[in-house]
This record gives sequence, structure tokens and C-alpha cells, in this order.
Amino acid sequence: MPSNTEIHLNILVLHGPNLNLLGRREPGIYGAVTLAEINSRLEQEGEQLSCKIFALQSNHEGILVDAIHDALEKYQGILINAGAYTHTSIAIRDALAGVAIPTVEVHLSNIYQREAFRHHSFIAPIAVGQISGFGADSYYLGLQALAHHLRKAEKN
Repeated sequence: MPSNTEIHLNILVLHGPNLNLLGRREPGIYGAVTLAEINSRLEQEGEQLSCKIFALQSNHEGILVDAIHDALEKYQGILINAGAYTHTSIAIRDALAGVAIPTVEVHLSNIYQREAFRHHSFIAPIAVGQISGFGADSYYLGLQALAHHLRKAEKN
């Protein structure tokens, strides 16, 4: 359990295109866990880390950009799986850079073991870190890393 003295963190979790199909979509690559199950476990993990989780999934780039803009002064961190937008969206990269909220990028599959076009991330150079290849656990590991980073930064 978090101590009473720990500062409560608000974390925005963004899920990009096609992640609403988790559990059905190419389970050999993405696993059988649904997005609802991932969000539920993130909320549970968040409680243990004294973090409140606010999750949003969209297949639309502009909605994700707007959510990033709206995150200013509401969230201390962003956990993002931008899906295919990882490899294509300068707009999402620029939004994240613009708000300068510490961000961890996550992916269910190891993007570096897949098609060559997936090896490049526009988000990675501006993120605190990137976790990929651990299935749904990538999200939980990402949340733990983000919370650790934020708590360490508030001590300095």
C-alpha cells in the first residue's frame, strides 16, 4: 500500500489505433488480453503506486493530439501505446514534446523484431523510456517505470 505521505500522481494512458481490437486482433502477436482487461489491471497497479489512471483509446490521430494538449496541468505523466502512429505521426510526437509531460512509450510486441517500418519511433527520442515485447506486461512495466521516474524527479 502507498504511504499516506506519498503524493498522488495522475497518469494519462493513451491507446492508439486498433488497440480496441485487442483479444481478437492477431492474438499470436498481440495476445488474448483485451483492452478493458489492460485498463482494469492498470487501475489496480496504479492504486499500488498511488497513481490515478485515466485511459483513452482512439483510432483518430487528432483526438490523441487533443488529449495530449488537454493533459497540461492535469497529469504528471503519460503512458502511451500509439500503435501504428508510433511510426508515422509527427503530430503526436510534436504534441508530446510541446506539453513536456514525462512520457513512457509502450508496445505489446517487440517492434524491433517485426517489419522494418516498425523499427522507427517518432516518440522514442522525446520519451523518458520505451518498453516493448512483453505483451500486456509492457503497460504495467511502463507504469512502474513512469511512477518511479516521477517520484525520483520530485525528490530532486
